[in-house]
This record gives sequence, C-alpha cells and structure tokens, in this order.
Amino acid sequence: MSKEKNIEEAARRLRTAWETGVPCDPVRDLIGETDVEAAYAVQNINTEHWLKAGRRLVGRKTGLTARAVQKQLGVDQPDYGMLFADMDVPEGEEISLARIMQPKVEAEIAFVIGDDLNDDQLTTADLLRSIEFAVAAIEIVGSRVAGWNIRIADTVADNASSGLFVLGHEPRRLGEFDPRMCGMVMEKRGEPVSVGSGAACLGSPISATLWLARVMAKVGRPLLEGDVVLSGALGPMAPAAPGDVFEARIEGLGSVRAAFAAD
Repeated sequence: MSKEKNIEEAARRLRTAWETGVPCDPVRDLIGETDVEAAYAVQNINTEHWLKAGRRLVGRKTGLTARAVQKQLGVDQPDYGMLFADMDVPEGEEISLARIMQPKVEAEIAFVIGDDLNDDQLTTADLLRSIEFAVAAIEIVGSRVAGWNIRIADTVADNASSGLFVLGHEPRRLGEFDPRMCGMVMEKRGEPVSVGSGAACLGSPISATLWLARVMAKVGRPLLEGDVVLSGALGPMAPAAPGDVFEARIEGLGSVRAAFAAD
C-alpha cells in the first residue's frame, strides 16, 4: 500500500481497538518505527474523526517529558496528544476499567490557559502571563496497543497513549507555588508508588508547556482560553488494577485522588 493508505489503515486499527476495547497490534509495521511525522498524521485523522463524531476538544497533554524515557524510545523531545471532554473524570467518581485499556497512572501539574496562544514564537513570559491557574492532576494513561508493545511511532499515533484524567480542586496561581521545585508523592492504598518533583518534567512543567504551546500553534491547533494542559509526569507511572485507589500530593497544590472500581 502507499504511505497514505498505510496511515489511514493505522488510524483504523487504533480506532477499532478504542471502539471494541480489544487491544491491537502495533502500527509501526504500517508507518515505520521512527516516522514521527506519519504517526502524527495518524493521530490527526482520528482527532478529526472524533471531532466530527461530536467529541469536544478541551486541552492537550505532553508526554515523554522524562529524559530517561526519551532515551529509551530514541527521541530527543516530548510528544503530545489531544484531551477530550469525555476523558475528564470528576474527583470522587469511580473509574471503571471498561473505560480505559491497560491503565497506568501518573501525577502531574495541570495548567488552565487564560488567553489564546496562537503564536509559534511564544516566549516564557507570554506563557506565564497566559496561565490562569494550576491544579494537581492524575493522568490515567492507556494503550490501545496490546501489552504496551510500543515504540515512538506507536504511542504518538495512539494519541500519546492518552486515556483519562482527574483534576484536583485547589487551584493556585503562579507565584503561589514553585512549579520546578515542588515535590510530589503518589500513594496506592496508602503506600508510596511514585515520588518526584517539577524538575523531573523537562526541567520544569513551565518549559514543557511552552514547548507544547509553540508546537500547537505551529501545527494549527493552538491552545485557547480555557484549555487544560497536562504538562507531564513528575515521577514514574504506576500500573492500576480493579479496586486500586491512588492519591497524589503536590507541594503547594494539595492533593488529587483517582479510584478504580472493583469490577
């Protein structure tokens, strides 16, 4: 098949897995293991499909913000994915594993954007001025690819392995906490499973968000007022199983909790 047909087939493969709940084979056999451009083309086809189907785009996520993970996948920059309204889980609502495939959780800082960011030459000052507030967040990542057998092209094509997210309820403005030096601990049933800090996220969650904002403006999907940005993990992810309860505490931002149904 032509490259265009392969991209379309990869999008269908991932979309079918999402619709049926049955994990699929990796898509790198169709688009190549390292062809990030083709992988984003796959992601965009499915983004357009979901928008036409009525899903609402409410933000973006950055992934691969840890240098060690970048090295593992052979890349030198983060990746991004789309956040839709139906991915938002209100804190306190149990999460059925039927909603997410092969879930893993990670603690992050989420920023809510106060002004449109439609310039690919944004500066740090531009971004700092535009962030309305931040909250603690838990991202529940999931892979449509069986066994998390992924390379960079697979995860990018699969919407950066996006799944669900939970936002905390203690909004803070910049200046009320330190995004770079804040410590994080995430516990499962009271036992620590992940520790880290803002510096683990590309040096600072602000730097990760600036990268994202520039790229989004460049590709024609700029961050807009009200958008949520999951800026990247502050520590290692942890697998989730039925009945698990995770609580992440981030210095200066309070806590956020994700609970999985026992079914």
